Amino acid sequence: MRYGFVIDQRRCIGCHACTVACKEENRVPLGAFRTWVKYVERGTFPQTRRYFSVLRCNHCDEAPCVTICPTVALYRRSDGIVDFDSSRCVGCKGCMQACPYDALYIDPDTHTAAKCNYCAHRVEVGLEPACVIVCPEQAIIAGDLDDPSSPIARIVDREPVQMRKAEQGTRPKVFYLGADASALSPELQSPSDQYLWAQRPREEVDLVRMVASVQQRGGPGAGALSRTVYDVPHQVRPWGWKVSAYLWTKSIAAGALLVAALVGTSAWGGLLGIGAPAISLLFLALTTALLILDLKRADRFAYVLLKPNWRSWLVRGAWILMAFGVVGAVWLIGGLADRADIVSAAFVPAVFLALATAGYSAFLFGQAEGRDFWQSPLVLPHLIVAALAAGSATLLLASFAVEARAPVHARYVFHPSDALGPLMVVALLANAVLLAIELGSHHPVRDVAKAAMLITRGGYRGHFWLGVVLAGTVAPIALVVADLALTLPALSQLAAILTLAGLWLWEDLWVKAGQSIPLS
Repeated sequence: MRYGFVIDQRRCIGCHACTVACKEENRVPLGAFRTWVKYVERGTFPQTRRYFSVLRCNHCDEAPCVTICPTVALYRRSDGIVDFDSSRCVGCKGCMQACPYDALYIDPDTHTAAKCNYCAHRVEVGLEPACVIVCPEQAIIAGDLDDPSSPIARIVDREPVQMRKAEQGTRPKVFYLGADASALSPELQSPSDQYLWAQRPREEVDLVRMVASVQQRGGPGAGALSRTVYDVPHQVRPWGWKVSAYLWTKSIAAGALLVAALVGTSAWGGLLGIGAPAISLLFLALTTALLILDLKRADRFAYVLLKPNWRSWLVRGAWILMAFGVVGAVWLIGGLADRADIVSAAFVPAVFLALATAGYSAFLFGQAEGRDFWQSPLVLPHLIVAALAAGSATLLLASFAVEARAPVHARYVFHPSDALGPLMVVALLANAVLLAIELGSHHPVRDVAKAAMLITRGGYRGHFWLGVVLAGTVAPIALVVADLALTLPALSQLAAILTLAGLWLWEDLWVKAGQSIPLS
């Protein structure tokens, strides 16, 4: 048994009865929608035609929201309905990023995720979903796709139906009959910052104008086939500055131990045994705090460990962070006890767990399948290179601070900057190459190309070229080279600060750009 929907767009009159019935049946709060109707228009007056699109959860057989959910709050039932249990939800918003159909939202009353659940409480007692019985044109057909005698199965088998974003491989179970292709594909629509019967939220208008400016410059989507004339509000960028900051603090936490284990020597003294693990544990604590604070239900954060979905990289990442913290603590204890053997024994596990700590987010963002920009295979090497750059920069600053406080006779014979400065330069050069490939290469997927253009030529271009490239890459490299030639340590200190600032700015742009392209 596999329940699904057919939306007959030839019959739909855009009356919103399905939306109202859904909200009433499921007590959907004001401003949120489980099913909604979007209007698009094609042509120019007087040769103009309007199309309606009834949009909702697609109850995918390979639902990415189920995979990424860390607490099994979302699950696929035996009858094919993708249902949710709000009592388990921690409000991580991962499901919102994983869904290619923009079908999930955060309930403003419960602060948990919610979506269409096929009116499962009605289906279980033999009733049809509320949207089906209320439709005056019988444009919504529900039923078992596996039952060849059912009306829905006969339509899907015999009629030329369409699906939204079938290329995502989610195997959606909402089929459209007689729909205009551009009405189902946001990449074929020209965005509008105002509607005739509705007012868009300010944050949505700003984002729409930013994306529209890219299309007007002849970028991807310049040849839009239709224009949006009505839609419901959608949450803009579910993941905000806390996620960007988490990537940054995690890169410092992982990089500090990784760099110390790879290039550190006993000549560094307390910086190797105490400074590096102390810095790592401090930023690991900040990373954990940011992850918890970003949850809409932070009071349930322990559910990630107590009610885990082991397929989710949110869960795997949490255990990797804990294991990394244990190794860092052992390293620090060895340094405080002046036990070089303990510190040395921690090197190998520290390298592997630091790489895992830096890199697991690539797989987490990979599970956010709704955001095509985050699906690049370069995300993993970028995170590791960023950790090397961040770790080098942080330890470089720490080494100067330690030396400034040490007695003259106890100062470094071999200064860490002799290794950390060049390593930071190499990491920055590698990062620049990855950025050039990521943003400058041909992108066959329109949404990826749009996001890249937003960074290089759109609304984010100033922050990218001046902040990431010039101040965060070119300037630090030049300052380190100048320090090596002139022996002016202050130049390397400034280079380290600029490197860390540039890395944070890039993470922020990358997270924002990935969420700037509309999903529905």
